[in-house]
Amino acid sequence: MEIRVLRYFLAIAREGSITNAAQHLHVTQPTLSRQIRELEGYLGQKLFTRGSHSMTLTTEGMILQKRAEEIVSLVDKTEAEFRSMEGSVSGDIYIGGGETKALRLVAQLIRELNEDYPGIHYHLYSGNAADVTERLDKGLLDFGILIQPADLSRYDYIDLPARDTWGVIMRKDSPLAKKDRIRKEDLLKVPLICSRQAMEQERSKNAYAAWFGEDFDRLDVVTTFNLVYNAAILVEAGIGYALTIDKLADTSETSSLCFRPLEPRLDAGLHIVWKKYQIFSSAAELFLEKLRERFQDPGLS
Repeated sequence: MEIRVLRYFLAIAREGSITNAAQHLHVTQPTLSRQIRELEGYLGQKLFTRGSHSMTLTTEGMILQKRAEEIVSLVDKTEAEFRSMEGSVSGDIYIGGGETKALRLVAQLIRELNEDYPGIHYHLYSGNAADVTERLDKGLLDFGILIQPADLSRYDYIDLPARDTWGVIMRKDSPLAKKDRIRKEDLLKVPLICSRQAMEQERSKNAYAAWFGEDFDRLDVVTTFNLVYNAAILVEAGIGYALTIDKLADTSETSSLCFRPLEPRLDAGLHIVWKKYQIFSSAAELFLEKLRERFQDPGLS
């Protein structure tokens, strides 16, 4: 299975037709059609449903699309790392994480590095802990930002000097907005909008579930979300109260929303992690060096 053919396959999946993909790739339509037929023959699976003017992925094609994107991304990353070995420090750094104010610390470091090393480029991937660790393990990310508690047995890490505060985003005209802090009892009889990661995480590792204790299963979760921006839109529409982290949605004076912290207070620390025995590009190695200088590394295993 050639990388070139996987790029052809991904182009057709993206463009939705042989004609459009051929124009994008600057190859002839017969060549592209033959390559895809040979790929289907090699895999023994039909990858596309063919219409008169369009092509859509089959279930098997969707599986290959995910794997092909990972393979092509890893190849591109590897090639970029070797190119960066030529001359001054340059190249690409891949960082993954969820929505957290800790990214401001990383952003400040990136800004300072850019002044001395403009040839370094950064790629941010947003996802929950499972998404980020999966991509770390596959070599698609150099670093990940994980919220505590997290399984760090496969990683080296630095504790970031930041903590996220959990609370509730609500409309300013809602009854609970009159409170300064929100207790568990306040949330048992209202519709909730909750983080998908928090709802799916193992109980033993879930500080969110531990805060609710035995009442966790009594919550009326009407919607789950991955992005706080989307959760805030649902809250604004009057669908429910969003359990989330502070400072990720607009709760300013001009906003119709407000944030109230939980009582007892629920905070979470953060780590920036990387695979043990990771061999970094020169750019990623420099970034790690600056991370250590800035934040030290008391948690480094």
